[in-house]
Amino acid sequence: MAASADLTTKFALDVQAVNELRVAGRTNKTDQAALEAAAKQFEALFMNMMLKSMRDATPKDSLMDSEQSRLYISMLDQQLSQSMSSNGIGLADMMIRQLRHGLPTQPEQGAEQGAHAPTAIVPGQAPAAGVPSPASRQSHAYTQQQPEAPGSAAQSESQQARTSSGLPEPTVPVPSLPGAQSQAQQLQVAEFQARLMPYAQQASQTTGIPARFMLGQAALESGWGKREIRGADGTPSYNLFGVKAGSNWKGPVVETVTTEYVNGVVHKSVEKFRAYQSYADAFRDYANLLSSNPRYAELMARVAQGLDAEGFARGLQQAGYATDPDYADKLGRIIRTAPWS
Repeated sequence: MAASADLTTKFALDVQAVNELRVAGRTNKTDQAALEAAAKQFEALFMNMMLKSMRDATPKDSLMDSEQSRLYISMLDQQLSQSMSSNGIGLADMMIRQLRHGLPTQPEQGAEQGAHAPTAIVPGQAPAAGVPSPASRQSHAYTQQQPEAPGSAAQSESQQARTSSGLPEPTVPVPSLPGAQSQAQQLQVAEFQARLMPYAQQASQTTGIPARFMLGQAALESGWGKREIRGADGTPSYNLFGVKAGSNWKGPVVETVTTEYVNGVVHKSVEKFRAYQSYADAFRDYANLLSSNPRYAELMARVAQGLDAEGFARGLQQAGYATDPDYADKLGRIIRTAPWS
């Protein structure tokens, strides 16, 4: 268990290794190895933030500095953080001491009740309820779409204009019951709506798509604004919908690591995404994408006739907007349960 859960010697962007850690935590909830590995991953994230701050404070060389070099350095720092966390700086040990008390008590060997003893309930523990991402993200991904249909090579340009919907996680969770949200989550959702609702309403007048449907998709793709796509230098792209930059896109782009599902298998890759000057431009481009791209013609025809949240989400997935097989379920759940104002 300990060997499979330890990620410090593995590739930083290895999704399978992260999945092994998740499985290790679920299969044996009293195992200290999974807890230690998770704490080391948190420490690796902290160390990566330290490295990023160091890079930001370092003067840039105008001859060598480029978007590609910044992306390489960012990925290098992630791997360095992963490796350095094997020895650690003490943060993981402190977290382990604090979190160890939350683990269920493991029965003593030779106890008469053995596996038949009832599981102890730890006060304060509750099952997590929320819409992944990214993310959980993460995707969160950060995402999520069904496998590409045969003949997609003929649609390469339109395929390039779809979203990745698999950005890194975590996202801000949206519980099935809005009343279960924490105050911080409620404030985040309310701020997200207040900031973007005017743009969604303008796009709704153009497309006929309800504003809350578009806001729900922006929330899924960006983790309620917590994991928007940014350039290597942190510059915002305002790309709330994860729209990729195909050959027909002549505007600015940003490159980032994203998650794709190919025949049900998760893959990490570096992709180019469209960058905008404002959120208003992002909503206008999204409205134009759905209105002018033939792959969404059937969906838009059904929108004109009236669609519920689930129908809209399924239509997007069937048109190939995302590769995550659960994309429609996640989007429909956000639209249906979010406390829209």
